[in-house]
Amino acid sequence: MTAYDPSLHRPRSGILSWLGLGRETEQDATSASPEAEAVPVDPLRAARLRHVGDIGQFLAVHDLEVTPYTLAVAHDFLTGEDPQMGRAIEARIQAGEPLSVEWLEQAGRDGSAGGERRALSVLMTRLESNLDEFSRTSSAAKSAATDYSTALESQVNGLQGVENAGEVISELANLAAAMLNRTRELEKEMSRSELQAKTLRRNLDQAKRSAEEDHLTGLPNRRAFEGLLKSEHAAAQAAKEHLCVAFCDIDHFKRINDTHGHDAGDRVLKAVAQTLAKISNDKCHVARHGGEEFVVLLRGKSVNEAWEVLDGAREAMADRRLVNRASDMPFGQVTFSGGIADVFAHGDPRVALKAADEALYRAKAEGRNRIHIAPRAG
Repeated sequence: MTAYDPSLHRPRSGILSWLGLGRETEQDATSASPEAEAVPVDPLRAARLRHVGDIGQFLAVHDLEVTPYTLAVAHDFLTGEDPQMGRAIEARIQAGEPLSVEWLEQAGRDGSAGGERRALSVLMTRLESNLDEFSRTSSAAKSAATDYSTALESQVNGLQGVENAGEVISELANLAAAMLNRTRELEKEMSRSELQAKTLRRNLDQAKRSAEEDHLTGLPNRRAFEGLLKSEHAAAQAAKEHLCVAFCDIDHFKRINDTHGHDAGDRVLKAVAQTLAKISNDKCHVARHGGEEFVVLLRGKSVNEAWEVLDGAREAMADRRLVNRASDMPFGQVTFSGGIADVFAHGDPRVALKAADEALYRAKAEGRNRIHIAPRAG
């Protein structure tokens, strides 16, 4: 996928001026005071401002309203957060077709864009947090009730053992006994709540595993991959190891579906998934990213070593000869193309993902059934 190039479109105006983010003109630059030029610029803040400016320009160039949805689409397109949606947008731009909110919403539905996945992730995280808090509260309440009932029982026994205590102390003893009984009931209720919280936690863990699995191929899905990318990136940084990411896409998959039907297409997806799964281990993770696209994360291997592993899987797939069992009609050679990038050569995992995606489409453009390495950033 070709990255969005702001230089190909008209200068920023309108929304960017309103946001105060328009690019500095040559006149502005020459008229700036020496004191202003000497002020140090925070690179991180400058990068954020450029990113916000690029989002604004994207919306302005395509005459899109500023809404939470269009801002999210622009962000995902420019950062490569949703490659599938990004390629659909890129293809429409290259075809000279206009973008509209209606088209973006339809493309998002067709491609299962990331909004629903992000909402699910936020919801499950919030539920986990609430459940953890409930578990802690239940456990603390049970402990407090136990301590209180023990202390109260000691006092009741003391009162009841006093001879000739008189009517007042006798009534106090009765009241304390009633309180003790109620405290013991509360303690039992807290125990039940604690058990319920543990059951909910097990169910939530099971639901999380289900939500992070692609049910067709059995591989981790995109949501799971995003978590793996974060954890593997941190682990590679801590251990000073290499980290590479790759996108793989089945060649001519639409033709397979059109010729043999979607059920047969699903079997081809499973076959490619099985081939890629054979290279996975505790430092190599394969996930289905969406549609006919897979993503691979390799830690501890240089980009050339990672290329050899992935190219071996490509050769293994190309050597297989698949037959449509429903019609006994051969599929012909089923292949996939790939693009691979060194994460640390691009500074940020999201930038590396975008670079790998672009390398994949160079491999497609140059004949398919090959793996391309993305050039280093800069």
